[in-house]
Amino acid sequence: MTERGHRQCLLVIDDEPQILRALDTILGSRGYEVVSAKTGREALDVLMQRTPDLIVLDLTLPDVDGIELCQQLRTWLTVPVLVLSVRNDESDKIAALEMGADDYLTKPFSAGELVARVHALLRRVAGSTSTPPVVQVNDLTIDIAGHSVSRSGELVTLTPTEFSLLAFLARHADRLVTWSQISQEVWGVDALVDVRTIRVHVSNLRKKIEPNPTVPRFVMTEPGVGLRFNTR
Repeated sequence: MTERGHRQCLLVIDDEPQILRALDTILGSRGYEVVSAKTGREALDVLMQRTPDLIVLDLTLPDVDGIELCQQLRTWLTVPVLVLSVRNDESDKIAALEMGADDYLTKPFSAGELVARVHALLRRVAGSTSTPPVVQVNDLTIDIAGHSVSRSGELVTLTPTEFSLLAFLARHADRLVTWSQISQEVWGVDALVDVRTIRVHVSNLRKKIEPNPTVPRFVMTEPGVGLRFNTR
């Protein structure tokens, strides 16, 4: 495990030496302190000594499944968890997100996308001591407290379901949320809402808030997994 300086700390949990070196170079060059652990046990030892600002977690570890480790960490940690894994199966992505991961990036990855995901998660945490009453992205304004949405100062009329959907996504800006999480939040835990129904509401919402609904700028679909409200 490695430690350097007194910067924002990222804990990388991965047993591949080349990945650890790459992340240390990529993230270290952006001013982060990178601490690494090759096993779940080693990661827990690190966490007993300090709390990082963000965790980068591989799902395939020699001593524990990463999804199980994520679930365990979520019993006492609230810092963002970015899963970085070769597993590209939708079920793995959904399982990781539902066990508490905040985002999921598949290997191989670009340095730019990795840094953008890390920045977005840390920015969201820095501003999430309470839900912002107003979310502003370019010309789109979402007044969560006032229950209104406008584009370029013009009021946008949304149905109650469309607003609930957009507000939920905005409260989790730049974070991937699953179809199941959306269903439970917008329709309730006992509702049986399928993905096709959610997609219809998403399509209607895009027609009202997107500059070009066929090429979304704000409400992005992660195929087979869920949605992401993009602020970048």
